Amino acid sequence: MLTHLYFAPYTKVEESFNIQATHDILTYGVPLTNSTAILSQSFDHVSFPGSVPRTFTGALVLAGVARPFTSLLSSPEQSQMLVRAILGLVNAFAIVSLRGAVDIAYGKTAGRWFIILQACQFHFNFYASRTLPNMFAFAITTLAMRNLILAKAVASKTARSAKRRRLALYLLTIAGVIFRSEVAILLTMETALLVVRQRASLTKEVIPAGLAGAAIGLATTLSVDSFFWQQFPLWPEWVGFYYNTILGKSSEWGISPFSFYFTSALPRLLLNPGTLLCIPLALATKATQKTSQDILTPHIAFIGIYSLLPHKEWRFIIYSIPAFTAVASAGASWIWTRRSKTLLYQVLSLVLIQTTLMSFIASFGLLYVSSLNYPGGAALQRLHALDGTPAKSVYLSNLACQSGVTRFLQTQPTWLYDKTEDKDQLLNPLFWQKFDYVLAEDPKRVIGSWKTLDTIHGFAGISIRPEEDELTTLGFEGTGMVQQVQEAYYTAANIARSKITGGYWPVVRTQPQIYMLEREPPPKTDPKMTIQM
Repeated sequence: MLTHLYFAPYTKVEESFNIQATHDILTYGVPLTNSTAILSQSFDHVSFPGSVPRTFTGALVLAGVARPFTSLLSSPEQSQMLVRAILGLVNAFAIVSLRGAVDIAYGKTAGRWFIILQACQFHFNFYASRTLPNMFAFAITTLAMRNLILAKAVASKTARSAKRRRLALYLLTIAGVIFRSEVAILLTMETALLVVRQRASLTKEVIPAGLAGAAIGLATTLSVDSFFWQQFPLWPEWVGFYYNTILGKSSEWGISPFSFYFTSALPRLLLNPGTLLCIPLALATKATQKTSQDILTPHIAFIGIYSLLPHKEWRFIIYSIPAFTAVASAGASWIWTRRSKTLLYQVLSLVLIQTTLMSFIASFGLLYVSSLNYPGGAALQRLHALDGTPAKSVYLSNLACQSGVTRFLQTQPTWLYDKTEDKDQLLNPLFWQKFDYVLAEDPKRVIGSWKTLDTIHGFAGISIRPEEDELTTLGFEGTGMVQQVQEAYYTAANIARSKITGGYWPVVRTQPQIYMLEREPPPKTDPKMTIQM
């Protein structure tokens, strides 16, 4: 996870609310006095509220944890890395904690395979540190899953199992109330299974856990978000649910077929093709069958019900990936412990090793490709390296803001950073005269006389058989270790394609995406000409 954070330190628009909110709380604190004026003047969400309000709860916790360490850092960019690292480590801790439940449910060999299979999944490692609402909920749902697996894998009538069930339902309720409303579907499915399969008590377990979780969750989000949004009472997740689901506004972001999660999202999230072998094996093997069915059934039902909504994104089902990985680890353990008994298991174990190695390679390949999707952050950092003088003004285009620019990266305290989106102002020549620099995706739309200082490239597809000089002409977008890795890769790739593959080699193509523009000074007037006139 930390490796993925290091190579892709910037953020995108989906993460912007929480990263900006965390910055503002770290910088300005919680304004308990004169709050309305301070929030209006200083906090990003007032200027850019988005289509629906989001909860400040996660950002408030992140800022509180990060604050003692910020004085040890040398730059705001490092503060952004710290904030993301804290979130990522919390999610990584949740996965490691879940591994302990897998150890008890399936054995220590399965626990080792669980960590291996989870580690080679690109999406978890890449997004664990990203300030999406889903990743705040992820740690809570994963800790809930730990308790559910422990309760399902041991005797259901013990007092400890009942306690674990209550804690799991309590955590799922909090995650759904505060961070992501879709967790309510998973909560319902888990509750139904516990009542039917484990005879969980409605009066002693389900209802008390639900009421306590709802009370704590509502008290938290209503108090925190009503204050920061200056609206009372405000429950952001209810507003988002009403807007996206009841009003159907989420469809405006795209519609996917019913099968999307099962046929596209899940295979990509799990990544390792070996899991497609291990999961059915765990479900079919008598020794692991009951526990595996109890783990997966609620998640399959959750994904099936959620598939009824037209708009789909993989992050909406990220909470189910540890469950599928846990069951896959049971199948992997079954194969691995029998690899010396029969030829079949020996072959299957070799297949498992190969697919796992391929998945690790693919994961780091996807990391490289994904690191090229943040030209806005790279552009602003390059601009600061180019000019550190005070009192400059820079316009940040929409693409720049969506692909990496955050308040953490606005490191020059005396600079003016403008993100105006009003189309009428952008067509006014006087508007552009106040800027020294512009970060724009299309220089033709920038009015005035400007020169290009730099061009920041971004991902533009993959070529299977590149042109003769294409590998060497691609610019290196990274610096330091990143650039060294890129140069080593391209050197090896050139040798391989010329000596071994006959010209075939997958090449990541880039194209200009952000142009760094500087205002050209007005032409000098000849004094003699002025006198003659």
